[in-house]
Amino acid sequence: RKRQLVDRQTGIQSIRSLSWKQFEELVAEAYRRKGYTVIENPGRGADGGVDIRLQKDGQLHLVQCKQWQSQKVGVNVVREMLGLMTAESAASAIVICSGIFTQEAKNFTEGKAIDLVDGAQLEVLIGQVRRVSREAAAPMRRQPSATLCPRCGSRMVLRTAKKGANAGGQFYGCSAFPKCRHVQPRLT
Repeated sequence: RKRQLVDRQTGIQSIRSLSWKQFEELVAEAYRRKGYTVIENPGRGADGGVDIRLQKDGQLHLVQCKQWQSQKVGVNVVREMLGLMTAESAASAIVICSGIFTQEAKNFTEGKAIDLVDGAQLEVLIGQVRRVSREAAAPMRRQPSATLCPRCGSRMVLRTAKKGANAGGQFYGCSAFPKCRHVQPRLT
């Protein structure tokens, strides 16, 4: 569902039409596709000012999402993120909105490890991760029956038989081997 959320976006208007929860899920999936480990807040309760925690290369990055369509995101939100970043010893913070930031908010981030991503930049980010995902999926589409194991859902990998009647021949085997021993022939 979250993957489809990213793939269905057609521009900033479709992003702005999302609910606040879908907006957070969209942002989380975009960063997941960029190679981050993503920790989303599980409940509907107070999030303490952090909507998403990202981890990459052993560093923590905090994300606050603001799907404000009618008002600019001001300096108070950015100041709060600086405090949270310090309290959690995070490497950086990111404030993402579907609209724009005030000039005061932009000025406040100078020299600080806080990124402001406005609606236009978010639209570009979503476009980039969609494009990369389509390019990565293209080779998989050539071998549709060999992408996922029908038994356990793990990735199928191309292997070469080492012995038996098919020695030297190639086949697809489940990447969860030896737990799952499903195999299927290579399609040519």
